[in-house]
Amino acid sequence: MACFAVTLGVIILSGFIKLSAANKDICDLYGAVGQSLTLVNGGLAKTDGLRWTHNNTIIFYKQQNKLSVGKPGDISVTGSLFLNNLKFSSAGIYEANVLHPNSTWTNTWTGRLCMMDKVSKPQLSYVCDFKSSAVNLNCHVAKPQGLSFSWTLDEKILSSETKQTLSISLAHLKGDRSFTCSVANKVSNEMSDPVRPTCKSPSPSPPISLCFTRKTVVAVLAGGSSLILLLLIIIIILCCCHRCNKKKMRLRDKGEIRMLSLNKQEPDSICPEYETMHPTEDSSTPPSPKPSPRTSYQIVAQPEVQTENRPPKLSTAAEDQQPSPVPKPRTKGPQTPNV
Repeated sequence: MACFAVTLGVIILSGFIKLSAANKDICDLYGAVGQSLTLVNGGLAKTDGLRWTHNNTIIFYKQQNKLSVGKPGDISVTGSLFLNNLKFSSAGIYEANVLHPNSTWTNTWTGRLCMMDKVSKPQLSYVCDFKSSAVNLNCHVAKPQGLSFSWTLDEKILSSETKQTLSISLAHLKGDRSFTCSVANKVSNEMSDPVRPTCKSPSPSPPISLCFTRKTVVAVLAGGSSLILLLLIIIIILCCCHRCNKKKMRLRDKGEIRMLSLNKQEPDSICPEYETMHPTEDSSTPPSPKPSPRTSYQIVAQPEVQTENRPPKLSTAAEDQQPSPVPKPRTKGPQTPNV
């Protein structure tokens, strides 16, 4: 007769104990791929039957010395189950049930197996930090999530250090000190090779010497010579422009001086013929000496003779101009009659 009851998340059905949904994600055991594991079961008598299930699938069944499922080597004398060469498909819920001679079943073992990867061997490295006077160690490992770390100094465990990195003062590195780091998960653990940090204070840095390849030197020299040539061309062009501008300024200054000299000479450079025709009243030049009466008479006599013969024709320009003053001849005194 089936009996149904719910107590503390465990369902009892027809004498079998099964995990409830609340316990599905809880791992009771951990296994790694390739490992072997024994699910311990005790209290099995020779007259008892035994059944092992994996996710409700029968993997071993024996009743009254008759083996129906599985192999004799799969269990021990006490009924423990041997799991060899585990795989990821081996994860799940395992149950052991014992069948007594009175045909009653007793659940003797129930648990959940979870599968994990083995950890890889870590690699230990260090860096000397002279600014902070410390050496920094790092424990490199693939997929560090979910792993636990531990450190040893001279084969003594540093219980307070559980991180992936470790910082030690340089003062503690006097002598030959050996460090190792270990990583572990639920199914495996690995230790690194020992490392002995050597941190020597750096000596004063020598003067910096620049070493360049031949191609680099040639390229720099070519670039520098090109730059110098360009600067020379620019300087020559600027000098030529400056000289041309200076020459133009000199020519312009000479032209202005010449114009000024011409302007100054214009009042004094009047044609002498114009002066004789139009004498100026304010002329500062001294008056020319008066001609003798005889000369004056000779000068005036000729036009008078011409007037007697024919009248002179004057041009339109001569008519417009006023005749220049002609000095009058000096009259002679009365002559005494000849007696």
